[in-house]
Amino acid sequence: MSRDDVRINLASWEADSDDYQRRNGSQLNRWDQLGWGTYAVPEDQIHALGDVEGLDVLELGCGAAQCGIRVARMGAYVIGLDFSSRQLAHAQANFAETGTTIPLVRASAEELPFPESCFDLVFCDHGATSFTDPRVTIPEAARVLRPDGRLVFNIASPFIEVFWGDDDTPPTEHLRRSYFGLGRQEFTDQDDRSVQHNYPYGEWIRILRGAGLVVEDLIELRPSEGATSTYVDYVTYEWAREYPAENIWIARKP
Repeated sequence: MSRDDVRINLASWEADSDDYQRRNGSQLNRWDQLGWGTYAVPEDQIHALGDVEGLDVLELGCGAAQCGIRVARMGAYVIGLDFSSRQLAHAQANFAETGTTIPLVRASAEELPFPESCFDLVFCDHGATSFTDPRVTIPEAARVLRPDGRLVFNIASPFIEVFWGDDDTPPTEHLRRSYFGLGRQEFTDQDDRSVQHNYPYGEWIRILRGAGLVVEDLIELRPSEGATSTYVDYVTYEWAREYPAENIWIARKP
């Protein structure tokens, strides 16, 4: 965890993890189904992961293992990875509540402590693919995938980034940032700093192809009618119903 950006984000998550779980626990801890993104779009509707039974799976940026638990309950052998010790500590209560336990590893997604070709599926719902440099993380994910393995990850869409602007105000219907200026972004909220990465669609394709992956799909998430979210400071329901706030990339290792 030597890179400055990783250290900045680690400090942010260590400081905010307890409050993050408190703010969003009512949504994150819905054990009845796997949901993607800020409005928990059901996996049963979009089939981003597909049939995972019997697969060896790595979740990047697993937080308190809520997604990993649900994927394990779908029949997969899941390992959760996160760089925040505070996030990982919250997983113990979820293991006790659900009766489902997965191995947890504390490490950066930019330096995966696994040998080559040991997972059938690597997935992430925000988390590591937003708070690390994808030009490093995506090749690392590809390295640990077996041939025919898949990388599935959800991030803020480049679309929402140009409406978001340079502050924490939720997006409106007005463009506030250059699309071609997307890339590394550093945010300062009082004493809290964080760094996030997002790029134009063409650059994402080049990153994925440069890692030796074949892009199979891009799923633009839309909340189900009447959906609610604890992440309304990110995007309102009305906005997300009209425009793609998040998208899931699906790529395969030949």
